[in-house]
Amino acid sequence: QSLPQQKLLTWLSVLECVEVFAEMGTARVWGEMGRWTIIVLIQLAKAILRLLLLLWYKAGIQTSPPIVPLNREQQQPLHPQDMEDNSSGKDQTYVGRRSSRVVRSLQNTPSLQSRHWGSPQQREESQSRRVEELNQPSTPLGLQETIAESMYITRPLLHLLSLGVWGQRSWKPWLLSAVLDISSLSLLSDLKDLNRRERAELRRRTILLLYYLLRSPFYDRYSEGRILLLLRLLADYVPGVGFVTRPLMDYLPAWQKIYFYNWG
Repeated sequence: QSLPQQKLLTWLSVLECVEVFAEMGTARVWGEMGRWTIIVLIQLAKAILRLLLLLWYKAGIQTSPPIVPLNREQQQPLHPQDMEDNSSGKDQTYVGRRSSRVVRSLQNTPSLQSRHWGSPQQREESQSRRVEELNQPSTPLGLQETIAESMYITRPLLHLLSLGVWGQRSWKPWLLSAVLDISSLSLLSDLKDLNRRERAELRRRTILLLYYLLRSPFYDRYSEGRILLLLRLLADYVPGVGFVTRPLMDYLPAWQKIYFYNWG
């Protein structure tokens, strides 16, 4: 990735990290008008950055979060002693005669901070596989797939515009957003040879369709009573589950009021 593309990904990641805090803080300071203003500005900035990545830098299907979180255990380099043994040709493992189990030899045990439960070969394979996944180029998108990804990127802006036109109690913003999400996924489903990161992103978007059960006005009219009844039954009749379901029941009304929790 070029340096400008990395900067765009960094700014996009920062926006996704602070959007909920910005919405809640602005609502506390400037009220409802300030809250919707900051929501529009953040969604507009995110859409512009994503469209630049899609159309100018040909970034393909964009993941969320844009920058994959660092797995420090997998990224941790091998112990210096291990590398010295590799270079000197020493055998790092011992194979049991009866069990054929591969274990690390006592002479090559690393320090406590660098220990892991897998064999050196397993760790090297996982590290190399991780590097290959991160370095895989994005799958080129045709016209149909570019339109589908553009629909997914602009969907929040169209939803906000429809909210301003028809109001928050109308079904039209909910239906418009659902149609755009489903259409985008349908068009992208024809794309073959996706890398692992892109397949995971499409699965994540498919699972997020369940959020429409929790989004107003569907939640207010249909889902709320059934969800609360199910959580109450689980809390009353399944031992131990109440520690999770009762706080969740108390949290749902507050969660519903935050736009970026539902629609971001």
